[in-house]
Amino acid sequence: MRPLVAPGGPLSDAEAARYARHLTLDGFGPLAQRRLRAARVLVVGAGGLGSPILSYLGAAGVGRLTVVDDDVVESSNLQRQVIHREADLGRPKAASAAAAVRRLDPGARVTAVVDRLGPDNAEELFAGHDLVLDGADNFATRYLCADAGELTGTPVVWGTISRFTGQVSVFWPGEGPLLRDLYPEIPDPDSVPSCAAGGVLGALVGLVGCTMAVEAVKVITGVGEPAVGRLLLIDALAARTRELAFGADPDRAPVTGLREVAAACAGRPAEPDPVPGVAAGALAAELAAGAAPTLVDVRDPEEIAADPLPGATAAPLRGILAGGWSAVAECAGPAPDLVLVCRSGARAARALRALRADPATPAGARLRTLEGGALAWAAGPGAAG
Repeated sequence: MRPLVAPGGPLSDAEAARYARHLTLDGFGPLAQRRLRAARVLVVGAGGLGSPILSYLGAAGVGRLTVVDDDVVESSNLQRQVIHREADLGRPKAASAAAAVRRLDPGARVTAVVDRLGPDNAEELFAGHDLVLDGADNFATRYLCADAGELTGTPVVWGTISRFTGQVSVFWPGEGPLLRDLYPEIPDPDSVPSCAAGGVLGALVGLVGCTMAVEAVKVITGVGEPAVGRLLLIDALAARTRELAFGADPDRAPVTGLREVAAACAGRPAEPDPVPGVAAGALAAELAAGAAPTLVDVRDPEEIAADPLPGATAAPLRGILAGGWSAVAECAGPAPDLVLVCRSGARAARALRALRADPATPAGARLRTLEGGALAWAAGPGAAG
């Protein structure tokens, strides 16, 4: 099958030394390595599958990596999400994963997008990359990846895991059948237990994620035969791998938009214990009227340094998760009225729940999040401030 990416310029002496074991492979050599170096790859998810994908593609010399994930590292992740460390607890997974790739290769060009892949940003992100690897943990995002790939013509390396089994395939528009040819309808979100409910064998995600990384290298370089039109079925308990061939459905209507998948994304179960929020415009009006809520920025220090929020007090999420109310008590004052802010709102909600669960939090404390986070504030009435 044709290589996806045109080769870049000659390798430097340092690159030739670093990738020497690739260069001596029959049928691979410097040309394939130059294709890897020229590739732009988007990885959806920095969790179980994203961990081996990012580690091995970073080590392989992929030129530009982008990882998108809106979640934070929790202790239960460390059983399988080996790109993260104990010190990363509470840190955005995308940022933690990007830092790990840079530890592996200080020259790596890797971008962390601390946000959820959604119908509003998927097409733009896909169009800016040559290849996407789908390491999502829910059906809605998997179909979003497949549909966005079909709309933009971007190949998607797809993988999924459940307890002791995994599946891998490559959906390459114009070269073979796609996800909706294999699985036409988005399954009910409760039809398969989540990792939290059903469990997952930690080493299995490494096996599936590494298989996905191998498929990505093959697609980029044209070396070997990618799993286009083939579904690889991995059974860890039985130590067996089977293959299912499938073709395009001639009666399937092509994907023309993200309306259906947008509805599926919007239909995700609501977060437990919903948190109160305040819109950017309403907060700006409060401040203009003389109210004095305390803005607490829970982003990482490097994020705050790059894009400071005027008037906000820094209290990174990891500190709140570890120390609860003690992490914000000094800035709260005698009548606490806190508005927690992150980039888009997810981490602020997590911080608020942690504060609300701490017995030390004053009973009369008013706790809210800024809806849409710093992005909404910059785009709204607060932008001029």
